[in-house]
Amino acid sequence: MLESSSRISWSQVIAVLAALWGFSILRRIFRLAKVALTPSEFPKLYTPLYPFSFPGGLLTSGSWNDGRDWHWVRRFQTYRQSETVLVVPILSGKPSLWSSNIDIGRQVAAGGHRSDFIKPPYSTRTLHAWGMNIASAEGSMWRKHRRIVGPAFGPELYKLVWNKTLEIYREMVEVEGWKNQNVVEIPVVQKITAKLAFLLISTCGFGFSSTWEDSPQTADGAMPIQEALKIVAETSILFTFLPKWLRFLPISGMKEGRLAQDRLRVFMQDQVTERKGMVASGDKRADAFTIMVKSNQDESSKYQLDDSELIGNVFVMLFAGHETTANSLAVTLGYMAIREDIQNEVVEQIMSVLGPTRDPDYNDYLKLDKVLAIFYEATRMIPAGHVLFRGAAEDTVLTVPNSVGEEGTKTVPVAKDTTVIIDMVGVQYNPRYFEDPEEFKPSRWYGLPADSEQYTAFSVGPRACLGRRFATVEGTCFLAMLLRDWQVLPVLRDGETKEAWRVRVLNDVRVSITMKAGDFPIKLARRKPF
Repeated sequence: MLESSSRISWSQVIAVLAALWGFSILRRIFRLAKVALTPSEFPKLYTPLYPFSFPGGLLTSGSWNDGRDWHWVRRFQTYRQSETVLVVPILSGKPSLWSSNIDIGRQVAAGGHRSDFIKPPYSTRTLHAWGMNIASAEGSMWRKHRRIVGPAFGPELYKLVWNKTLEIYREMVEVEGWKNQNVVEIPVVQKITAKLAFLLISTCGFGFSSTWEDSPQTADGAMPIQEALKIVAETSILFTFLPKWLRFLPISGMKEGRLAQDRLRVFMQDQVTERKGMVASGDKRADAFTIMVKSNQDESSKYQLDDSELIGNVFVMLFAGHETTANSLAVTLGYMAIREDIQNEVVEQIMSVLGPTRDPDYNDYLKLDKVLAIFYEATRMIPAGHVLFRGAAEDTVLTVPNSVGEEGTKTVPVAKDTTVIIDMVGVQYNPRYFEDPEEFKPSRWYGLPADSEQYTAFSVGPRACLGRRFATVEGTCFLAMLLRDWQVLPVLRDGETKEAWRVRVLNDVRVSITMKAGDFPIKLARRKPF
């Protein structure tokens, strides 16, 4: 009898669970009511699920919900009333401030040990999973990583990037069989730009003797590294937001994602071990990773990175150097295909600088400002780095500019633990900074110094992307060569206009860790001699 009376029945378990569930609902309602009734300096936008947490992060935007791509889908509506809004999720997630104002972005991204804002851990979860790195680190840890990684990005590297881009372009034309063709159809332009970007990061980032015909693989050759990177990029949302146990379900996508991650881990560990040995033997290669490892070995133990941190930075270099540049180049070619007038204007500059046959050298980089401008404008239209997360480390304030047309600023209190998200899509489409922001106008950037902070698509402040010049040097050289040799054309459907093509193709944007256009074809027609 005693044993029987001490047992807990299923009805009691269900009753307890129901009580806990009811309590959580009441607490949620109470918190929502508190937010709704508390005055805010900014308009409140209510949404069922928070866009960047489970389960909202797994969904795209629809009529009833703002998913992970909401800031792209609603880029023309969100900030009409105010450049900063308070997004309030109803069912899951915490309220957060979203801003399209880059002055606020500079405040929260200021960096330094006295900054009132830090990166929330969840915002770098995907990158941090590979090891602490320069993109994930904060405070003194970030300065330690910057001390090691920074020396790898300098003039000698950029000259190498330029020369390798030229070499790879020539190989591409030869291997793809374009040399004797007058018209070339490319079914998926991203396959070309992704391969280019991967070979550049392979040769200049890691010193591999890669060619257009032969790309580096893992030691056992089971999965090419480029394919592993692609799969990791495509499955990043799932692996970030799903509970860990779900990753091991016998589902093909999950299995492929785990295999790709395993391949990258083996590759990166092999690279760390190999480079340490090369540096110890006096190897003086100029690729970024070898320089980084040498910089690490030269430091005192206090400032050295351990293997896991080196691996974390390897992943950031691989991913950022491959994914973001490839997407930006594809978008640039997409806009060139439908803007023949701009394409011709850029080609005129290319011909005036290079002539019809001379190979460009690194000294031509700054002379080809219109080529750089089309790359800048493409990354403005579809910024690969689409959000910048910061959390208030303590009660603080933001200095908020008044509305467009009104002078002055106002000071707004920000409570500790408030998340501030700088919406880089919103920034790039903000009429405060760009006249007719929905229009592709490379002339916005003509004559702009190559490292000007007016260009913000690679982030802002001391933690702006270290690889910016790597990407722009690569993009300028490749585009100059391609546009001098070929006219870029869209592949239109029957009866389709160029404007309809733009809406169908360049508005089809996918959002994960990065933002990119969906796969699309282009056609190349050999240019007639000038």
